[in-house]
Amino acid sequence: MKKSSAVREILFAAVLMLATAISALSPVNAQERRQDRTQDRAGNFDFYVLSLSWSPTFCASDKGARNGQQCGLDKRSRFVVHGLWPQNENGYPDFCRTAESDRVPRDLGEAMFDIMPSMGLVGHQWRKHGSCSGLGQRAYFEKVRQAFQQIEIPADLSRGDRPLSLSADEIEQKFLSANPGMTHRGIAASCEGRQLEEIRICLTKDLAFRDCAEVDRRGCTISQITLPPAR
Repeated sequence: MKKSSAVREILFAAVLMLATAISALSPVNAQERRQDRTQDRAGNFDFYVLSLSWSPTFCASDKGARNGQQCGLDKRSRFVVHGLWPQNENGYPDFCRTAESDRVPRDLGEAMFDIMPSMGLVGHQWRKHGSCSGLGQRAYFEKVRQAFQQIEIPADLSRGDRPLSLSADEIEQKFLSANPGMTHRGIAASCEGRQLEEIRICLTKDLAFRDCAEVDRRGCTISQITLPPAR
């Protein structure tokens, strides 16, 4: 009996050590690594990231194929707002507690369709990111629109009538040329494979351009990025 008990104790200790090792080795997105989750309180953040998604890349993905509101055969979206994300110098808060409902009213969501073309996108962005802004739903989406409207999107990038292949630096430079005050350290192009996924632009809480070292470091570095055309 004593031998059986000792074996069970050894097996339990081994399982516990294995579980700890697996947990330590699990990949963790650097953007989501936060030491103290109690800091994820609405309004407690340093700046915003405005993420502009290149819709043709998303619509060519499996998720896009299931999203008829954004990617139906009659849709020709180009740059759309992925989100306006409260951000910290390191990492970001998400899914903050708020007195607001998790659900976005349809009338409010549909009013955003010209720049955020699906209820799924609008609702998810509110729950994950907007809830941490310290703003109510309507004020948050007004902020989203204000941020989008103050960005001048380069016309030759947004046409979408043919595929384009450019380096990340060339894409970012086009945005810099069109938006005085924006710097290379305050913008990052991200990729999905070798295609442009989105442009991330860092803004203060008052929506002025600002630098953001962590976001900039995570930008795409491949030599050529393709912008697929709108269908």
